[in-house]
Order: sequence, then structure tokens, then C-alpha cells
Amino acid sequence: MQIYIDQKDKSKVAIVESSEIEISDVQGALDLMASIKYTDGCDKIMINKSNITEEFFDLRTKLAGEILQKYMNYNVTIAIVGDFEGYDSKSLKDFIYECNKGKRVFFLKDKQAALHALHSID
Repeated sequence: MQIYIDQKDKSKVAIVESSEIEISDVQGALDLMASIKYTDGCDKIMINKSNITEEFFDLRTKLAGEILQKYMNYNVTIAIVGDFEGYDSKSLKDFIYECNKGKRVFFLKDKQAALHALHSID
């Protein structure tokens, strides 16, 4: 796993790049967040959908809710980048839509859109 920092003025975004699944459970998500927050000084994270276990996208597992609640509790903003059109779940589509209306969690199609959204947050 590599972590790159994209800085725009005072805004810093940690970009996670990996060929592995980096978030497979709540503890893994917390470890990643803590490492980035305290080592790199970032409270904004961009990660690819492929670096997150597929269970996250099955809302019945409650994994997404648990992980995202932890990130919110620690004041960390996250953008998950990837193609979400392939999911048939209406509840997941609604969840993604609602998240994208807020300012803490984003599900976006590409890296540029994610960086723009994350850098726009104070």
C-alpha cells in the first residue's frame, strides 16, 4: 500500500493506492484511518472501491454503517472512488445518493471528482 498526499492550499487529502483489499472489517478501517490521520496529518481520505471488501456494499451486513460512523466520530471525511452502477440494490443506491448530498462521505466515479469534493470541504 502506498499513501500519497495531495495538497491544495491548507487542504490535504491522503490518497490510498493498493492492489490489495485494505478495508475488510471495522478494525482494518480504524487502523487505516488512524495511520493516515496521525502519521500523515490528514483527515480526508480517498480510496478506491476495489480496496474495500464487497461486504461493505451489501448494506445487510451493516459493515458500511459501522465503518462510516467511526470515520464520522473521528471527524474523517472519505471519498470512495469507483463504478457503483453495477449494484442492483435500491437501498445501496439510495445510501450512496444520500451520502453524496452530505459533506462527510462521497461515492464518486473518478479520482478528479473525489479530489474536488474533498478539497471543497473545510
